Amino acid sequence: MSKRDYYEVLDVPRDADDNAIKGAYRRLARQYHPDVNKAADAEERFKEINEAYEVLSDADRRAAYDRYGHAGTQGFPGGAGGFGGAGFPGFNDIFEEFFGGFGGMRGAGAQRGPARGADLRYDLEITFQEAVFGTEKEIEIIRQELCPTCNGSGAEPGTKPIRCPQCNGTGEVRRAQQTILGQFVSVTTCPRCNGEREIATSPCAECRGQKRVRATRKLIVSIPAGVDDGMRIRLANEGEPGERGGPSGSLFVILSVRSHPVFQRQENDIVLELPVNIVQAALGAEIEVPTVDGPERINLKAGTQHGEVLRIKGKGVPILRTSRRGDQLVVVKVVVPEKLNDKQRKLLHELGNSLGLESLGKDNRSLFEKIIDSVGNALG
Repeated sequence: MSKRDYYEVLDVPRDADDNAIKGAYRRLARQYHPDVNKAADAEERFKEINEAYEVLSDADRRAAYDRYGHAGTQGFPGGAGGFGGAGFPGFNDIFEEFFGGFGGMRGAGAQRGPARGADLRYDLEITFQEAVFGTEKEIEIIRQELCPTCNGSGAEPGTKPIRCPQCNGTGEVRRAQQTILGQFVSVTTCPRCNGEREIATSPCAECRGQKRVRATRKLIVSIPAGVDDGMRIRLANEGEPGERGGPSGSLFVILSVRSHPVFQRQENDIVLELPVNIVQAALGAEIEVPTVDGPERINLKAGTQHGEVLRIKGKGVPILRTSRRGDQLVVVKVVVPEKLNDKQRKLLHELGNSLGLESLGKDNRSLFEKIIDSVGNALG
């Protein structure tokens, strides 16, 4: 059986505004509510009315429906025609108007069971080396904990909580209302015991009956080798305590890695810019290179170019949950002297002349460009 047009269902024109759609929905919902209308098709009509209102009351869904029909409403959260919860907008409006809120019906907030405690966050800064090799850090946090004096009962030691007299230990309060749809019973959380079912006639002096106290705790955080900036470490059961016997939350430690003056991280590789002079680059040399593990000696081949990248295997960042490491990438930066004495200048001119670059001192290029070009041409 094909679905009816939603505008036809609500008996409104296609250009109806939001107020007209809402008014039509309320009128029809009252008329076809199964508690009022005992006709055989009342429940189906009621569902059809709510499905139509769910789409036409939402600007995005309505636009999709106007363009593509019923096929355009597929794929939205909750779907079209969902019966209950967030998929039933407007249904709450009707009950809120008549009964003081749909959320007051049984199951909404009453007879609450164990609840998990809240999670906590701690921001921790570590050095570049600590991120590479791992470390242990002591941190200090402030959190709510069960009162040690009353052990979380809220009652003075030697006394016991009693059953809440307002809700008779149920944790909920019932209220009957007479409406145009008949009698309606709402169930809400007991305001006196807050759903806990018990109250302390002699509140604990330390926590004042609140069952919890603020406490400062020192914890050790183990940071594995290879962590990166922004990563988080979860410490289970180190968050706020749970309620009514529920488990504690977690503590999430968010890592911030301090930048290093020499090294930069590129995923699991470490990048280092290595300054060398033009003689070392041209003739080659054995050079000491810093790494996170200590100095390493590498051979710079003759004719090394500016920007060339050399790789030192296994001197990078450990790869998490493996025994492998990245590499260190050495980026060669050829440094040209800014000041030359007469002898040095003469030698460079002689070098240029020998390489067939008589005009070396007459153009506008930088000394760096000239020397690199001359050395490159000579070795090319």
